[in-house]
Amino acid sequence: MMLNSLERAELAPKQMIERLPTFMAKVTQLLDRLDVDLTSVQADHLAMRINEQELAENAHKVWQEHGRVISDAQINGRSIIVLEFNEPLIASTWAVECLELPYPAPGKIYPHQDWEHIEFVIPSNAETAEAYFADIKQKFPTLSQALERHPEIDVKLSSPKGDGERLNNPTVAFKHQGICIKLHPHPLKAIVESEQG
Repeated sequence: MMLNSLERAELAPKQMIERLPTFMAKVTQLLDRLDVDLTSVQADHLAMRINEQELAENAHKVWQEHGRVISDAQINGRSIIVLEFNEPLIASTWAVECLELPYPAPGKIYPHQDWEHIEFVIPSNAETAEAYFADIKQKFPTLSQALERHPEIDVKLSSPKGDGERLNNPTVAFKHQGICIKLHPHPLKAIVESEQG
C-alpha cells in the first residue's frame, strides 16, 4: 500500500534511483555553465521534494530499507529527515552518503516531486553565507564571470539551522530550470553530530 502510493507518484526508491542519471546529467550541465569543477569534492547528500504529507510519511518509511535515519530535525517549522544509506548511492562520479527528505512545508507546492538538489562540501571557516560565497568565488575564480554570462542562474544565500544544531552551515545555492546545486562548508553528518552533541 505504502509502496503503491509512492509508485503511482513515481517516488518509490527504485524509480528515484533509475532517474538519478538524468538528474545528474542536468547537474553536470549546470556545473559546466557555472564553470566549476567539483569532481574531486564530496557530494554528501541528495534531496527530494514531496508535496503531500502522506507521500512523505510513506517515503520516510520505505527509504529506511536503504539506510537508517540519523536525524529528524525541525527546520523552518517542518520535519527534515536525514537518512544515511547502507551503501553510498552512486550519482555520476560521486558516492553520496545521505538522503535529505523534507516533509512538505505548509502552503508551499513544488512544481515537480522528484530529486531537487545535490549538496557538495567545500570546506571553509566562514560563519555567514556572504563570507562563504566570497570564499567560494576565491576558490573558483571563473565563477563570477560565469554568473555574469548566465544571469538566468539564480543564486541564493542562506544559513539554515535546525533546532539544537551548534555548527553554522552557511549555504550557497545555484538554481536553474528546476535543478539546484548547493554548496556548504560542513558535511551533513557533522551537522547532525552537532545537533546530538
